[in-house]
Amino acid sequence: MNILILGAGGREHTLAWKLKQSKKLSQLFVAPGNAGTAAIATNLEIGVTDFAAIKKAVGTHNIQMVIVGPEDPLVHGIHDFFLNDAELKAIPVIGPQKAAATLEGSKDFAKEFMMRHKIPTAAYESFTAESLEKGCLFLEGLKPPYVLKADGLAAGKGVVILTDLQEAKNELKSMLVDAKFGTASTTVVIEEFLDGIELSVFVLTDGKNYKVLPTAKDYKRIGEGDTGLNTGGMGAISPVPFADDEFMNKIHDQVVKPTVEGLKKDNLPYKGFIFIGLIKVDNQPKVIEYNVRLGDPETEVVIPRIKNDLVDVFLAVANGTLDTIDLALDERTATTVMAVSGGYPEAYGKGKEITGFSEVKDALVFHAGTTLSDGKIVTSGGRVLAVTAFGADHKEALKKSYDNIAKLHFDHMYYRKDLGFDL
Repeated sequence: MNILILGAGGREHTLAWKLKQSKKLSQLFVAPGNAGTAAIATNLEIGVTDFAAIKKAVGTHNIQMVIVGPEDPLVHGIHDFFLNDAELKAIPVIGPQKAAATLEGSKDFAKEFMMRHKIPTAAYESFTAESLEKGCLFLEGLKPPYVLKADGLAAGKGVVILTDLQEAKNELKSMLVDAKFGTASTTVVIEEFLDGIELSVFVLTDGKNYKVLPTAKDYKRIGEGDTGLNTGGMGAISPVPFADDEFMNKIHDQVVKPTVEGLKKDNLPYKGFIFIGLIKVDNQPKVIEYNVRLGDPETEVVIPRIKNDLVDVFLAVANGTLDTIDLALDERTATTVMAVSGGYPEAYGKGKEITGFSEVKDALVFHAGTTLSDGKIVTSGGRVLAVTAFGADHKEALKKSYDNIAKLHFDHMYYRKDLGFDL
């Protein structure tokens, strides 16, 4: 069958790499893709929210399935667009419908969902510019650090954690009144700080049945020791060593099951991935956030560990028969280390030539922010490459990731050298 993946990052390159292994795949298209996907699929110069152009491409290339990588098209209703179009409605879309995608599109909506279905999470309240004074009073009643979250999509950068009360009040004003994150911070969620260690759990559901995919832990901060600004993710490890069977049972019973059942109860049709960001506090799981797609760079360690034919898995999601799939996982640990452009997550240069690909051995290189220019692979984003390797444990896998990332080069390339430090 012909499949179209929407997106341009490491997540999409990883999905393309995995789908290419299926005997059921005829042709693979990625829109807009990157230099990595160009090597194994056909890139289409189409924006992920240009639904009219996507419809045209589906017709032109006889696309029989669409897999949505990033959150934007889901929050903007691409699944609904297909269902409401006579020519498209028979084509499966892997990703939830618009109403369910609000779980990521609005932090306030997600918090209300968790409260309604008794899913453990931090205490919170939501505020707008009109209730700025109330928000400042609410902050006064909390113990530091203070957690402020832009309600809408802010490209993974809408969460601010501060230890000083006055700074937190200033930040609240900056988000609500000065629109620091644009319309994303029209509403701001303030919540209690949870002290613990984080992990991500990925669930794939067809709306009725579900499969829990491998756990992963990503590293968000730009600096070593988890310091500095938040990024889209500097690397990841799967599985998470501290998520033992007892803890996973708690996650399943207290979080995964009530989430899937809550979606059904609330009549929120869902066919696709649920990313559950968790924190382990006193051996109890609490939900930090939901995403309605695979995380990046977690995809680069989760998907390579799945042994199944991914086309079969996605067809089961589309047909509502996910219960017939036995998920087979690679027992080894996978790690990925992200090479980023100097200056990221603030201002950074583009168009730097990348070399050293041919020297990489016993590792996978997934492209995140690359493009082709005059036949050369050059940087085109903040996060540029993810180097994934396997090992008996996270230390062995990380050694391979680090040995191989050192063989790659572009001007002002940077990567964290301390992943796994907290395990």
